[in-house]
Parts: sequence; structure tokens; C-alpha cells
Amino acid sequence: MIKITIVICTILQIYVMADNSVPRVCIIGAGIAGLTSAKYLKEERISFTVLEATKYIGGTWRYDERVGVDENGLPIHTSMYKHLRTNLPKPTMELLGFPIPKEYPSFPTREMYFNYIKAYAKLFDLEKYVKFLHYVVHVKRLQNKWRVKYKHISSQAEYEEDYEYVIIGSGHHSTPNNPIIPGEKIFKGTIIHSHDYRVPDPYKYRRVLIVGAGPSGMDISLDVAEVSKTLVHSHHSKVKFNTPFPPHYIKKPDIKEFNETGVTFIDGSYEEIDDVIYCTGYQYSYPFLDESSVLTITPQSVTPLYKYMVNINQPSMIFMGLIVRACIVVAIDTQARYATALIKGNFTLPSRKEMMAEWQRSVDALRSSGRPISHIHLLAEKEVFFEHKDRTRISYF
Repeated sequence: MIKITIVICTILQIYVMADNSVPRVCIIGAGIAGLTSAKYLKEERISFTVLEATKYIGGTWRYDERVGVDENGLPIHTSMYKHLRTNLPKPTMELLGFPIPKEYPSFPTREMYFNYIKAYAKLFDLEKYVKFLHYVVHVKRLQNKWRVKYKHISSQAEYEEDYEYVIIGSGHHSTPNNPIIPGEKIFKGTIIHSHDYRVPDPYKYRRVLIVGAGPSGMDISLDVAEVSKTLVHSHHSKVKFNTPFPPHYIKKPDIKEFNETGVTFIDGSYEEIDDVIYCTGYQYSYPFLDESSVLTITPQSVTPLYKYMVNINQPSMIFMGLIVRACIVVAIDTQARYATALIKGNFTLPSRKEMMAEWQRSVDALRSSGRPISHIHLLAEKEVFFEHKDRTRISYF
């Protein structure tokens, strides 16, 4: 009886190994993108592994007071600052099938939202699929599969595994986009990027310059204004902000140049400055991808992608969250469901020619309006609201 069981098990193993209809999926990153992908793949009983370089889930939503590198010498991934609240109301921050607690305020704190993510992972039992402290070194297309090389950070042991699909959920908010401004090297004050901003305390009674008026620029300006002597805000946004700032807030245009103790702006005005915080966004960076991905990756864009996510030249590679000006959490949840349906075989992608034609139309529209290629990731008005049986949802497909 034991011998028969062994023979049957061996036959089953051979069958599974030979059955190309059962894809294996590698998910890179255990933030929202990785966790939602894991949840939907699990529901469809699709084999997958999540590789996470840290020992935590949550990605950029996990607060870490450290900056620079962690205890293993790897760059700190998260850009979370202590006093952050969501800049979108909680209905647009909700993952499908898992309501945000009713007692949460309309704009939850970063701690509340991180706890929500942890509760999501616990409810759907996702952590057991995550290989923590496993850093992705290389992803290469080889013999119709993706060969993923990764390293266990503690032991330095390296591994290689082949997958039919790769879902890249490591995000694009960890590699700072630092401007190059004349005179910066002779400036005697401090300069950091918002990626390394955590608390306002170091700026108490100081003259602080914030550069940029995106979400982080506005948030950090308000945070620092609580303690600073002067808050100088340099930006060229055309948005008419109604934000109430204190009397020591000074609006300025773009910077012309630094000197040792301050900044001259393009309108010719000058301000003495002690500290500078660049809130100038992030670059797209995927150093583990080589030329076999057949992508053009620049600091401003990743191209060509179909539906903002599918690598047109290698459609078994899927990117999550490469969209801007969007209800990002709901959009990622939608992407995860789309990716799962694709991997399961619920639908077939258009031909490469058709996908490229659709992508090219978007590029041509940008060029004709004089907009940069970075706007290829812009979602904005393409978001569509519709009624789900539980609550209002958002889609862009």
C-alpha cells in the first residue's frame, strides 16, 4: 500500500511539473500591490511567491524613523513621515471586500492605515506566502520563463527560480528625484529630500525652504510651519490652493541659484535659508531588470505598457501602481484583479500590434499637446466611478 501511494504521488508530481497550464507567479514586494495580488491569486488557487526585502509587510505605509540604510545595509524603502494623514478620504482608500473601520476619521492617520493593511493581510492569511528578507537581484527572460535571482539577506544565500509570470509591486516612491540647482554645493545649510523627512522637530525656530507643491510638499510645509521661524515655499503649481498658512509662510517661484546662506529666486528676490527640503517626487527605478524585459526605463517613465501595467513586449510581466493622479489604492486593487484574471486565462490580451497601436495613440496625444512622456502614467480624468453592490468603486479599464 505504501509503495502504491509513493508511485501515485510521483506520477502526480511529474504531471504537475509537465502541466504548463498551471503558471507560477513571482510577486516582488509585500506592500499594497503585492498583498492584493497575493489575495486574488490565492482565491484562484494560482501558485505564487511574494519576495520582500524587509521583514515587514506594508511597503511605503510602514513608518521607519531611520533614514539612509537599514540594519542590513539596504536603502530604507519607505518614505513615510510621522504626522502623515491620507490625502484622500477613506472610501477611496478601501480595498475591495475589506471595509475600513467605521470609527476611523475621514482622513486616517498613517498608523491607522498601516494597521488596516496588517489586518487585511491577517484576515486573508497572506503572510505565509511572503519570503521576508529576500532581496531580488535579477529578473531575466530565459526560455519562455522569468528566471528570478534573489538573495536571503541574513545568510547571503542566493537562489534562482523560474516563473511564468512576474508581478512587480515594489512601487515608485523610494528613489528620490533631486533637482540640480546652481550653487547647491556651496550652500552651508542642510538639504534633504522628502524621502528622508520624518518629523518637524529639527526645524524648530529655523528658516526652512520647501521645494515643490505636490501632496508631500503641501503636507510637509504645513508640518514644518508648526515649528519653523520662517517657511518659504518655492513652486510653480498652477493650482489655486485654499490652504490656510500661518503669517510666517512665504510663497516664492522657482529657485534660480543658491549661495552660502540663502537662495535667489527667478523673480530676483532673495531669502536667507537654514534648511531645504526637496519635495520633488521620485524616479522610476528597477535595477533588477535587464534588457530581456524589452522596456525603456527612464527616471520619468516606464514604456511601453498596456493599460498602464502590462509589458507590451513581454506581456507576462505586469507592473502595479505605475499611475499618478489617481485613487491609487482602489486602482491597485483593480489592477490586481485584472492581473489575476489574465494569469488565470479568463481573457486574452490583444495582439502586440494592437496593444502598441493603443499605446502609441496615447504617446501621440501627449506630443500633440506639448506634454512630456512622463504624463503617459497620468490617470486623472480617466478614472470612472461605478456602483458596486457594496459601495462606489473606481475603474479605468
